[in-house]
Amino acid sequence: MRLHDYFDFSAREYPDTAFAVLGDRTMSYREASGEVNRLANALIGAGLKPGDRIAMLSKNSIEYALMYYAASKAGVAPVPMNYRLAPPEWTYIINDAQAKLVITSAAYTEAVDGLKGDLKTAKQFICLGGAAPAGWQEYGSFVEGQPLTPPDRHVGLDDDAYQMYTSGTTGQPKGAVLTHGAVSAQLTQVEPIAQARPGERFLIVAPLYHAAAAVTAFSAVKWGSTLYIQEDFNPVEVVRALAEERIGIALLVPAMIQALLVYVPDVASRSYGDLRRIIYGASPIAEQTLRRAAEVFKCGFAQAYGMTETTAVLTALLSEHHEIALRDRPELLLSAGRAIVGVDLRIVDEDDVQVEPGGFGEITARGPNIMRCYWNLADESAEALRGGWMHTGDAGYMDAEGFLFVQDRVKDMIVSGGENVYPRNIEDALFKHPAIADVAVIGVPDKQWGETVKAIVVLKDGQQATDEEVMSFCKDKLGGFQRPRSVDFIAELPRNASGKVLKKELRAPYWAGEKRRVAGS
Repeated sequence: MRLHDYFDFSAREYPDTAFAVLGDRTMSYREASGEVNRLANALIGAGLKPGDRIAMLSKNSIEYALMYYAASKAGVAPVPMNYRLAPPEWTYIINDAQAKLVITSAAYTEAVDGLKGDLKTAKQFICLGGAAPAGWQEYGSFVEGQPLTPPDRHVGLDDDAYQMYTSGTTGQPKGAVLTHGAVSAQLTQVEPIAQARPGERFLIVAPLYHAAAAVTAFSAVKWGSTLYIQEDFNPVEVVRALAEERIGIALLVPAMIQALLVYVPDVASRSYGDLRRIIYGASPIAEQTLRRAAEVFKCGFAQAYGMTETTAVLTALLSEHHEIALRDRPELLLSAGRAIVGVDLRIVDEDDVQVEPGGFGEITARGPNIMRCYWNLADESAEALRGGWMHTGDAGYMDAEGFLFVQDRVKDMIVSGGENVYPRNIEDALFKHPAIADVAVIGVPDKQWGETVKAIVVLKDGQQATDEEVMSFCKDKLGGFQRPRSVDFIAELPRNASGKVLKKELRAPYWAGEKRRVAGS
């Protein structure tokens, strides 16, 4: 299927069901269908050819969701952009993608105006949700008068559905190109994770420029469910919605779940009767955070692990796995689950040789949901996809049952005295400290050992701890070479939009001036 085929089916079968809700605005599938067709026809009318790129810069909105389907029908590939990036990074992405048209919410038009002199291919600028400044066309006038019927343009499974840029935590971001065939395969593969129902409300609060949020939205629409969209993440408003807005499924990154539990005083006293499942992923979750969330929300949980380059998901720890883990197999709570249907996983050493079950190495995968390439990066594409396997850059191991345990990014691994140290093991131990709200572990230079372990700690409000207390806390939980040798306390960990801690930023001050830098920094 093409991406828009699923949308058209749901619009035909559930025309009066709400497609999306945002604040006091509700749009039915019938209304959404007409708007998707108007936008698709407008894109074609703007002179865009099959395979052209359009850039989208906005916080979550109903139009953002519509844009994916309209672009699909027009045969153009949207390039969703992270609004948290600096304007020069937007310039890089727009130019790298060779985008010809830019759709921007009113909040960002002024910033984009300042970039226009540096944009090489973008010639048309559409303003969404506000008055259009000079040099821009207002979205309403852009689609005004366009037919409510689908455009006559052929789109195939091998055509590009969208181009999504990686987080760019090291170097320039790369454009991962996903075809309609890859996205369609993914929507079949992830069915067991949510098990969606027509009309059920999906909370979409993670940004729609992110792979996990986009695929979650696509999955909801495939089954005629309703997107309950929030423009931005606000812990109090998310808890209110979960309790009062009949939310059935919610996608939350672990940092969001932790924020709900820590920063919303009445979270445990509310009732969440409609909430069936919370899906989480994109970064590790502490075992105690998950257990506390299960107590508070009293719903099922499912974890998804993957990356932008794999459409979104490679493995899943399903709701039934969580039930088993919480009941009598707690070690599974540290697992990312097993490969979803159609995905082959293997763990390989530095020479790309598969290791035995339980052996550590890089996680590699192949399947129908893998990206076509990195845009205009032939060498990087060949390296990432060498041998027909996507090399994730993540380190971990698989047990004999096929459960995957992700330890860290390969580049985040600490080598101390010849021993490989995986920060996540240490972070899991430190999260059990009653005063610690958040923690990241990094390697810092050491003349004797090459690197030693440092913990960067965020304390809970009103709590106190010393570095000696934190280091002593690990004595009976970790081997000597794994234990932190120093501790720093900060107010907040730097994270990207998907909730991943930016360890490069944390490491930088300690490695400044060193001739040898940690891998990937």
